[in-house]
Amino acid sequence: MIEENLKAILLPRSDREGGKLVSTALKNRKTIREIGERKLSLQILSDLLWAACGVNRKKGPFGIPGRTAASASNSQEIDVYVALQEATWLYDAIHHTLIPAVEGDLRPLAIGKGQMNFGDKAPVRLIYVADLNKLAHTSGYQEPGLQDPEIQKSYYFADTGLIAGNVYLFAASRGLASWFHNCNKLELRTKLKLRPDQIPTFGQTIGYPVKK
Repeated sequence: MIEENLKAILLPRSDREGGKLVSTALKNRKTIREIGERKLSLQILSDLLWAACGVNRKKGPFGIPGRTAASASNSQEIDVYVALQEATWLYDAIHHTLIPAVEGDLRPLAIGKGQMNFGDKAPVRLIYVADLNKLAHTSGYQEPGLQDPEIQKSYYFADTGLIAGNVYLFAASRGLASWFHNCNKLELRTKLKLRPDQIPTFGQTIGYPVKK
């Protein structure tokens, strides 16, 4: 159930010309855990989410819109939740919109239980959730492995990593800090009101690096 006090946020068109060259971003890519509380502008957030797994062509494999991150049989089974201080939204890549999910601050749950909580005041934490229904019923090639739980696991972990890698490169190209980490899977299932076939996989913290 969507929180009544929250409204969808139509993101501005992503800036696909800015940032550094891919080779420079690769050179600068690294994990930075010391992240400050300075907020990201809506434009930077828009650019970040498009880079993560936005639509980059209307017709991709099997006639489905293509994304910046690959997925098994173009199932696009990884949902990206955006945890901010005031609430958490689900990123709708097709419409480049944030859909209200949960009111309140879930950023502390986007980090693994008992894990060192670096960047606890960072403005954005992404929560990656695998939707097994999308994986098993993709419009793409229906290979037998898409129905096998162990093979499904290898796919959705790999597909999460592909998105996280895009986020790392985007951060490096814009002078941002990024840290990929575990998340509190058990509590996120409850707070996000996930179905049994929706599985939280990892979290990723993004913001401006703390100046030393």
